[in-house]
Amino acid sequence: MTRIIVAVAVVVVVLVGVITFYLLQSQQPAALTEADAGSTVEVSSGDTLAVTLEGNPSTGYIWEVAPGSLTVLEQVGEAEFDASADLPGAPGKLTLRFKAVAAGEQPLRLVYHRPWETDVAPVDTYEVRVVVK
Repeated sequence: MTRIIVAVAVVVVVLVGVITFYLLQSQQPAALTEADAGSTVEVSSGDTLAVTLEGNPSTGYIWEVAPGSLTVLEQVGEAEFDASADLPGAPGKLTLRFKAVAAGEQPLRLVYHRPWETDVAPVDTYEVRVVVK
């Protein structure tokens, strides 16, 4: 009888662990970097997508969504900057977050530019194809 109780307890603990792992994995945002440029990423409706790119906002340059790039995605908040050093003007990584809000496909285009320089081409661009299921 004791062996049965122990066996059932082990099965319950394993099942709880598997379910917890699955739930935590499904809540993690899909994380993209420069290496993913030109690729296709699939996400489910409601999922979060995080794009992290090199940048230096102290120079005035920022990563922004190119006009017309958000049809199945919605940007969540502002870009977050993580400096590579604890020095004024240090470069680092900018992270933009998006939520999948509708099924479909779209290219997600980002531009690295100074927003006030409207007649100047972006210094850099980034694009991935997003498929929302």
